[in-house]
Amino acid sequence: MDDVSRLPAMTLAEEALLGRLLPFWQLVIGAFVLVVVLASVRRLARRGPSRMTTALLVTAVAIAGFTVLGVLLES
Repeated sequence: MDDVSRLPAMTLAEEALLGRLLPFWQLVIGAFVLVVVLASVRRLARRGPSRMTTALLVTAVAIAGFTVLGVLLES
């Protein structure tokens, strides 16, 4: 009977630990994504204005698409 009573406490402790680590990992992933985006924008800017325009349009469509999917799947 003691084993059953320990399981909820262990689960709560694990969730608390992951709750504290989650913002750190989000920060690491966000920093990595920012570095990659900055590197790709720099490379794209060197290629010229016509490619920049196309890239901006593709990016805008992708953002709009992800937003629509997020709103639809949220319901």
